[in-house]
Amino acid sequence: MIKTLTIQELLDQTGHRDFPLPNRHWAFYQEWQDVLFLHWKIPYRMLRELVPDSLTLDCYDGEYYISLVPFSMKNVRPRFLPAFSPVSDFHEINLRTYIQMGGRRGVYFLSIEAEKQISTWISRTISGMPYEKSHIVRDHNCYQSSQPGNNKQLDLEYVVTGDSFVKSPLDHWLTDRYCLFLTEAGQVYRYDVHHVEWPILPVKLLKYHVNYQIGNLVLQNQAPTLMHFSRGVQVLAWGKQL
Repeated sequence: MIKTLTIQELLDQTGHRDFPLPNRHWAFYQEWQDVLFLHWKIPYRMLRELVPDSLTLDCYDGEYYISLVPFSMKNVRPRFLPAFSPVSDFHEINLRTYIQMGGRRGVYFLSIEAEKQISTWISRTISGMPYEKSHIVRDHNCYQSSQPGNNKQLDLEYVVTGDSFVKSPLDHWLTDRYCLFLTEAGQVYRYDVHHVEWPILPVKLLKYHVNYQIGNLVLQNQAPTLMHFSRGVQVLAWGKQL
């Protein structure tokens, strides 16, 4: 279970951020729960083909990364409305990479899969992000998904192997990011988010089948370079801006 804070307590915790909170009201509350991070190094040229030229790829010690992130989205709601579980609770899988623009380190989604059709449609309509419906089943520490028409399959079982973890600089670089970027009609937009610093734990894969193909990128059972697990965070999200 994630540690629950009030909205004000959440807003008061900013020392871990690398840029200030937006100077306007947040628009959405959500929780990202039981999050598995699988990270791979990827050649620059392959990644550059997948990301719009208007976005600047971020790297760590000259190395570029992508991350597959299965998790459960919970209690999604607008600022002044309650959550409605048939829409606000669903499983999701992100395939993302890392961007730095305007002094902000963020992420860019190569694909986003969601479990429910209505949640997929609402999320894509409101955010403009590339949400797609997938068949996703989660049972405790097992995660299965398939989107055969788009060459995306996942079958994982994992176990958390400890109750504490000391983050390396690379762990911070991969996980502690507080905005995401997208492009529409050649224009770059940014969504700001806020949460506490990711509380991560060590994890081991017991079962592992990954088959993703996007452009020239093929992930086919390659062992991740690095893995993390988190019980999750509460998240505040702001509206899209230039």
